[in-house]
Amino acid sequence: MVDIKSMTLEELTQWFKDQGEPAFRAKQVFRWLYRGVTSFEEMSDLSKGLRQKLKETCILTAPKVARKQVSQLDGTIKYLWELGDGNCIETVFMRYKHGNTVCISCQVGCRMGCAFCASTLAGKVRDLTPGEMVDQVLFTQLDSGEPISNIVLMGIGEPLDNFDTVIRFLTLINHPDGMNIGMRHISLSTCGLVEKIDKLAEYGLQLTLSVSLHAPDDETRSKIMPVNRSVGVDRLMDTCRRYFQTTGRRISYEYAMIDGVNDSDWQADRLAHLLKGTGGHVNLIPLNNVEESPLKPSRRVAAFQKRLESHGVTVTVRRRLGSDIDASCGQLRRKAMRQDNG
Repeated sequence: MVDIKSMTLEELTQWFKDQGEPAFRAKQVFRWLYRGVTSFEEMSDLSKGLRQKLKETCILTAPKVARKQVSQLDGTIKYLWELGDGNCIETVFMRYKHGNTVCISCQVGCRMGCAFCASTLAGKVRDLTPGEMVDQVLFTQLDSGEPISNIVLMGIGEPLDNFDTVIRFLTLINHPDGMNIGMRHISLSTCGLVEKIDKLAEYGLQLTLSVSLHAPDDETRSKIMPVNRSVGVDRLMDTCRRYFQTTGRRISYEYAMIDGVNDSDWQADRLAHLLKGTGGHVNLIPLNNVEESPLKPSRRVAAFQKRLESHGVTVTVRRRLGSDIDASCGQLRRKAMRQDNG
């Protein structure tokens, strides 16, 4: 069976030709896919015979809402989507002055093992397909009834650990006959897979790369982010400098503020030193409480920000959205798994 929503328009055109169908059918079907149809029967401008052929030879993915939480504080919506194989992933819809943003997942679970993240607690189950990534944007827009203008790949999973799928997703979501979301409106977050960052740079995409740094020294970062044990902070930052030099795109360094772990003055000083020549800024993240984790939110966010700014570093503090609806990545899926397991 062909996963039709994971195909580019060019691939779809060739597929129709191989089936003995006229090439223009590909664009018709492609447009139907991005209207959010859930069955081939809905493609009303196709012949009955072609719709039957598509039904017999193709898969049409469409997630089901397993759970939905709406924040009473700011209107943030968190979805737990059930996929075709019964696995679940999370998507978060957020409202900002500059437009609506959707934070999507790229894997079922995650194998990176970061200590502060609920997504990784049960490990990685599988990669998502490009179509399943598209579905999160498409069906969130349809369900919320509001247009989505920005995408953040910062949900469950490590995007660069599912590299080829993510590149194909970016091609699909950017297509003018699809959702037509520009690369400058897309942010991709990574824990720092250096070889894949170099590979991403070769594509020259105008997206925003967000690097989850979370500590400026190897001892601390290796404790909370196992990926650092094989990479190291210095090598990661060298890779980030190369990325900036190759693409000209400023990097956002994500820094979850953890009480007594990474929030001291000397760590702020070292972080400022590391950022020289990277063309980046720091996004401080007030840590969300994860029930299974002993790590707690820092009480020094303002002081840490002031220290960084004294070194000339550009700093923002992430606005906390959906704090009343398990908005930390992986929490809703984790809660559902516990309940399903009794």
